[in-house]
Amino acid sequence: MKLDSSIAAVVTGGASGLGAGTARALAQHGVRVALFDLNEEAGEALAAEIGGVFCKVDVTSDEEVEAAFAKARAAHGQERICVNCAGIATGQKTVSRKKDSGEIRAHDMAAFERTVRINLFGTFRVASRSAAGMVTLDPMDDGERGLIVNTASVAAQDGQIGQAAYSASKGGVYAMTLPMARDLMNEGIRVNTILPGIMWTPMMAGMDQKVQDALAAMIPFPKRLGTPEDYAALVRHLAENVYINGECIRLDGAIRLAPR
Repeated sequence: MKLDSSIAAVVTGGASGLGAGTARALAQHGVRVALFDLNEEAGEALAAEIGGVFCKVDVTSDEEVEAAFAKARAAHGQERICVNCAGIATGQKTVSRKKDSGEIRAHDMAAFERTVRINLFGTFRVASRSAAGMVTLDPMDDGERGLIVNTASVAAQDGQIGQAAYSASKGGVYAMTLPMARDLMNEGIRVNTILPGIMWTPMMAGMDQKVQDALAAMIPFPKRLGTPEDYAALVRHLAENVYINGECIRLDGAIRLAPR
């Protein structure tokens, strides 16, 4: 797929972090980008910066996702690229003890379910609806109609202590990649998943510099945190290389997460 002004894209979580980096990179190639996010202020500002459109949307809501796609497609036409970056990180052990009383507590199921609803259900909800639109497009010269890029995490493969909910949600994204690609193979729609490692995001920016430096030192090479630009570069390559399909790619500097 050649990235130019003939291509429209949807990026969820597009107002910040990996999504914002991807939106900027695609727009630099002329792609018409719609940002799906809850952060209206940041989303509108970035949309103005890159000449895109912002759609306020909660990816756990069928109605809001449908409305967001309607707005995006009214502005830019049917998207050929869908990049899912919307997600949350949670941390809680399967069983924990209160320090003061020793009381044993099971995992908060509301928190577990919310994590899965956003990270897994939300990703599939957006991807499925995007694919339903892509199948209506005429195929390009190579027979391709579209590309879906989902975001899992290295925690899908080597989750740490306290990451049961997060790893389950991202593991689901990882596991559905190949069957989705197979579902869509006769439609000319590719599905790939990126598994980021320790990335520099707004959440990371709030941490002490010593913590950031310690995390960077854990990475074999290069010894730095990953960046939204690193992620966006991989999205661009996935768009341009039509032979990558049904693949899950770690973007992590060769790190393997220790138990804690």
